[in-house]
Amino acid sequence: MTDPSIDKPTRTPGKVHLRHEIKIALMATLFFGAASGIFTTTLNNYLAEVHRLDAGARGWLEFPRELPGFLIIFVAGALLTLLRETQMAVLAMLLSCLGALGMGFLSPGTALLILWIMVWSMGDHIIFTVEGVIGLKLARDGSEGRRLGQFGGARNFGTIAGVGTIFLLAEFLGDRFSLFYVIAAGCALTAGFLYLKLKVGRGDTPSKRMVFKRKYKLFYMISALFGIRKQIFLVFGGWLLVAIHGVEVSTIALLYFISATLGVVFRPLMGEVIDWLGERFVLSADELMLLIICMCYAFASDILSAPYDLYLLYAAYVFDSTLFALRVARTTYLKKIADDPTDITPTISMGITIDHAVAMLLPILSGYIWEAYGFRWVFILAGAIALAGYFVCLQIRVPMTEKTRPLSA
Repeated sequence: MTDPSIDKPTRTPGKVHLRHEIKIALMATLFFGAASGIFTTTLNNYLAEVHRLDAGARGWLEFPRELPGFLIIFVAGALLTLLRETQMAVLAMLLSCLGALGMGFLSPGTALLILWIMVWSMGDHIIFTVEGVIGLKLARDGSEGRRLGQFGGARNFGTIAGVGTIFLLAEFLGDRFSLFYVIAAGCALTAGFLYLKLKVGRGDTPSKRMVFKRKYKLFYMISALFGIRKQIFLVFGGWLLVAIHGVEVSTIALLYFISATLGVVFRPLMGEVIDWLGERFVLSADELMLLIICMCYAFASDILSAPYDLYLLYAAYVFDSTLFALRVARTTYLKKIADDPTDITPTISMGITIDHAVAMLLPILSGYIWEAYGFRWVFILAGAIALAGYFVCLQIRVPMTEKTRPLSA
C-alpha cells in the first residue's frame, strides 16, 4: 500500500523524488544506527577493561564526552550559516568515523582517550541535531511522529546488524576493541556517503544561527529531563551491570541487540502513538516508566535473589533502551509550536546544549554519590527527578488545530 505521507512533504523542492530520497535517508540512518550501536554497546567494557576506570572516573569522563553537546548551539549555529542539514550530517559522520578509529588505535593514555571520545561525541551530537529535521522535511503535517518513527525503526535495524556483529565477534574472537571500532568507523563513513547523496532541503530558507524564546521554555525543560534520562541509561544503568555484576561485553551486546530488535517494531508504533495520543501523554508516561526502571536498578538485588535479580536488571535495561523511541516526541512537539520552520534546527541545537549542561554535571555528582553512599542512591535520586519530570510534562499544550487526546492527571 502506498504511504500517503510520501507524496505530501512539509518542505521539499518540487522536483525531488521523495520516494528515492526517503530510501536513501533510511539507509543512511541504518548505517548510522550500526555505528552508534557498536560504540554505545562496547564503551563501558572498553573503559573498564582497557583503561581500568572506576565509577568516579567514569562519571568524570562524562564531562568531556558531553562537552560537544553543550557547545552544539554554537557549533551548529556557525555551521548553519555555511551548510544545510544534510551536509551537516555528512560532516557528523566523518567526525564519528575519525573518533572511532582514534579510539581503536590511538588511545594509549587518558588524554588521547578523551580527545577521540570528544571527536566521536561532536559527530554524534551534530547528527542528532539534524536527523529529526531531515525526517520532518520528508513528512506531511499530522504524520511527523509516524515518519520519525520509521527512521527510528531503520536506526534499530542498523543497531541490530552492528551489535549482532559485535556479539558474534566477542563470542568467537574475544574483546577485540580495535576491530569493533574499525567496523563502527566503516558504518559511519557509509552513512556519510549516503547523506551526501540527499537532495532534500536544497533551496530552503536558511535556518537562523541561534534561537532562544520564552515560548519554547517547556521544550528546553524537556530537553534537560532527557539529559538526565540519557545518563541513567548510557552511564549508570550499563555501569551497574558491568561494575557491580561483572556482565561481559558479549552479554551487553546481546541486551542491546534485543532492545534494537524490539525497537524495529516499537519505534514506528510509538511514532503512531505520538500522532494519536499527543506529546503530553507520551512524555508524561515516559517519566513514570523511567521512575519504575530506576527503582528496579536500585532494589533488584534486595527483592530478588541471584540470578533472578540480574534477570530483572536485564529486563530494566532492555525496557529503558526501548523507551528511547519516545524521544522523537520532543521534535514533533517543537514542530507543532514553532513560530517559524527556520526556528526548528537552531532550537533543537539549544535543546541539546541544555540537555548536555545537565548531562555533564549530573554524572560527576552521581559518581561521587555512588562511591560515597552506594549505587542505590544514584537511582533513587534519578527516580525522584523522573517523578518531577512527570509534572513538568503535564504542562505540555499544542495548538488546538492538532489532533491530540488529553491525558487525565
